[in-house]
Amino acid sequence: MTGELKAQMGLRRYELVTIAAALALRSSYCALAHASVLLRDGMEPDELLRIVTDPPGAALTGAEREMMAYAGEIARDAAAIDPARIERLRAHGFADAEISRIAATAALRSFFSKYLDAVGTAPDADYLALPPELREALVRGRAIAAAPGDTAAPPA
Repeated sequence: MTGELKAQMGLRRYELVTIAAALALRSSYCALAHASVLLRDGMEPDELLRIVTDPPGAALTGAEREMMAYAGEIARDAAAIDPARIERLRAHGFADAEISRIAATAALRSFFSKYLDAVGTAPDADYLALPPELREALVRGRAIAAAPGDTAAPPA
């Protein structure tokens, strides 16, 4: 299902929604993994850092900011979403089918992120290679696993 959502939404939108939900859930693993997808797709680390830490100052469209805010709201408290919230998405040009895909993406991320945390999955040590400031902005919950053979605690 996630592959179908990604194909319908486009990679950038899918990953932005996923990151917004992961950050709201404090899911380090998912935030790091999906940020890495955007970096591999050509997004600059500084741009991604602005998106994560200062969405109003980031190179995002109004529609992207709105869908990310909506995804975060779903992850935090989906029951609080009211008709006025959906109307704000429509005002940014989202059709009902697109709103449904954003909601599905955020809900699926909520399920998977909570599952990973519930079974104690730590983000892979490979994420230690990310620029430190970006890595610190993405690690909101569980710390990155230590590199094999490393006995020191990994940085946040």
